[in-house]
Amino acid sequence: MHRKLKWFAVLSTVVMVFVLLGGALVTKTGSSLGCGRSWPLCNGQLIPTNINAELIIELAHRIVSGSAALLVVTLSVWAWKAIGDKRETKALAVLSVFFLILQALIGAAAVIWGQSKFVLALHFGISLISFASVFLLTLLIFEVDKKFDATKLKIDKKMKYHTIGVTVYSYIVVYTGALVRHTEASLVCKDWPFCSNGTPLSLPSNMYEWIQMGHRGMAGLIFIWIGYIAWMAAKHYKKQKVVYVGWMAAFILVSLQVAAGAVVVFSQLNIYVALAHALFITCLFGLLSYFIMLFTRPGVEYAPVQETDETPAAELESSKMITQQ
Repeated sequence: MHRKLKWFAVLSTVVMVFVLLGGALVTKTGSSLGCGRSWPLCNGQLIPTNINAELIIELAHRIVSGSAALLVVTLSVWAWKAIGDKRETKALAVLSVFFLILQALIGAAAVIWGQSKFVLALHFGISLISFASVFLLTLLIFEVDKKFDATKLKIDKKMKYHTIGVTVYSYIVVYTGALVRHTEASLVCKDWPFCSNGTPLSLPSNMYEWIQMGHRGMAGLIFIWIGYIAWMAAKHYKKQKVVYVGWMAAFILVSLQVAAGAVVVFSQLNIYVALAHALFITCLFGLLSYFIMLFTRPGVEYAPVQETDETPAAELESSKMITQQ
């Protein structure tokens, strides 16, 4: 059922990942003005003549972004018609198109008029919301035939509030990471995890070091937070595979994210590691957004959840009676 729609949704999601990675590559390589102050043309030309590496990177990113726009709009209309009866479909379709257009306009404005680095840092986050919307729309399409079923969940309110909190917080972490890139503060601290730069136990001495260390501190907190939620999932939710496996995957992703951040420093901004860093946070945010969608559905039962390794009270009482006899 909806086989073609499924393949198209997967394609759209993959292309959106390349849009995010392309944006990170443009920033990391300083190629944002590879096509000059001209948009959507490149140096005022449909087919540019003076080719260099920065131009190729920026032009490729524009082409991928344009292709993504066509795919996402088509997917949104197709999903609206095919599974518009599902609760989240129409909202996700609108969000995916709106934020994709918004990030394109911010990118265009940055090229034509220039923007503050603090405003430019929003660009990646806005693209991330568009990606998450497309990703969730894809999962909805796969839920239709029940081959991918995540209904009838039972969670306690503690898990719900932790999930909402860490998802909102992760978006702030994403912004600080983008700010590090746009202010070129990635290598301002020569060591990791602290920023001593040869002076042990010293505080950051300038704005760029504060931006870098602020991001590291927030990344450390989200690692601990997701680790705690994953521990909760392992203790209480082993029988609910979507929750258990999902949080184990989230912990793996955040661990890879932290490790990639460290390697970026040690490798002096290796471009492949930097792109992996962007990929991990993209996947993590998509997964956290999926939890939000699941845990806010009307059919979710909010009730205290027993530990999976505990013996039920009735069974325990029965075993005591048998022992006494």
